Amino acid sequence: MTAGGPTPNAQPNSQRGEASIIIGGRSHILRPTFAALVAAEEQLGPLFALVERAGEGRLALQEIATLFWHCCQDRGDISQVQMGDAVMETGLAACSTPLRSLLQQILQGSA
Repeated sequence: MTAGGPTPNAQPNSQRGEASIIIGGRSHILRPTFAALVAAEEQLGPLFALVERAGEGRLALQEIATLFWHCCQDRGDISQVQMGDAVMETGLAACSTPLRSLLQQILQGSA
């Protein structure tokens, strides 16, 4: 990562459970660190319940954007609203891949 923000072609490391999302034309790494997941849990409630809702197809758009925002590395001044806009711009179908990666990391941890 550069001092000015994320690397334009940042590639996620699947071994770390990372994924990516494009915000403002730049790839941003989504990394489910302990600190990020604790912060997400404080806002969204227990992560296991979040995973259950996702498995039942009841995960709200706001929950996806919030999880992504907390897991976003080097988000700088990106707001949760901007993350929500990026999720909508990307589309829910395309966001299912990074969401699945994050949820899998939450459930299974590191290999």
